[in-house]
Amino acid sequence: MTPRLLWRGMLAGVIAALLAFVFARFLAEPQIDLAIAYEAAHARAGAPAHPGMAHAPEPELVSRATQKGLGLLTALALYGAATGGIFALVFAYAYGRWAKLSPRALALVLAGAAFVVIALVPALKYPPTPPAVGQHETVVLRTIAFFLMIALSVIGALVAHSLGRRLRPRLGALNAALIGAAAYLVLIALAQVLLPAINETPADFPAVVLWNYRVASIGMQAVLWLVVGLVFGSLAKRTLSHGRA
Repeated sequence: MTPRLLWRGMLAGVIAALLAFVFARFLAEPQIDLAIAYEAAHARAGAPAHPGMAHAPEPELVSRATQKGLGLLTALALYGAATGGIFALVFAYAYGRWAKLSPRALALVLAGAAFVVIALVPALKYPPTPPAVGQHETVVLRTIAFFLMIALSVIGALVAHSLGRRLRPRLGALNAALIGAAAYLVLIALAQVLLPAINETPADFPAVVLWNYRVASIGMQAVLWLVVGLVFGSLAKRTLSHGRA
């Protein structure tokens, strides 16, 4: 049964990636174009877009049209397939072990939790940034810090879930869930404080462009996870129904 769920999860991930591509193409990519234009304007004026940028941006190896077209579509499709596959494995483990939810309901709950834990919470500490924001010298630091925030968010969610399950027999489902959620918030607050703060946005970078890009980036993740939950939930329901037949 798990292999059948696995490829259905990958299919759901690819479908979600296609819709996320449309969302990104019309909402996120225009903001990137504006950020690139800002960077190019500074280069033409002979001043770096950021104090840490000592020279003009290097010529692009891949055209901008390819980057926001076939390149973006390919990257999202691969990401969606991998995400959908992992999602299917988590679903296969959770189904029947957690709350007695239907396949569609469980898929939506897992997708919503994944969006919050993997996309939304890490973005509160390290929000996505377009080109011309961030120094070249800190790319490695920013990348490590971002993935560390994701890891801590996932670990915090697992700890909170385990705590909630242990307290449920004594305190009831609602109280246990509230305590688990509070534990997660405390762990995330500690991570937010302890991890390094990174603020490298140029003083004259357009605030509207930065805001719109960040909203569009989070929106793209929301679209992806929502579609994964909806599509996989429907596919899983059929698969599990046929398996019991």
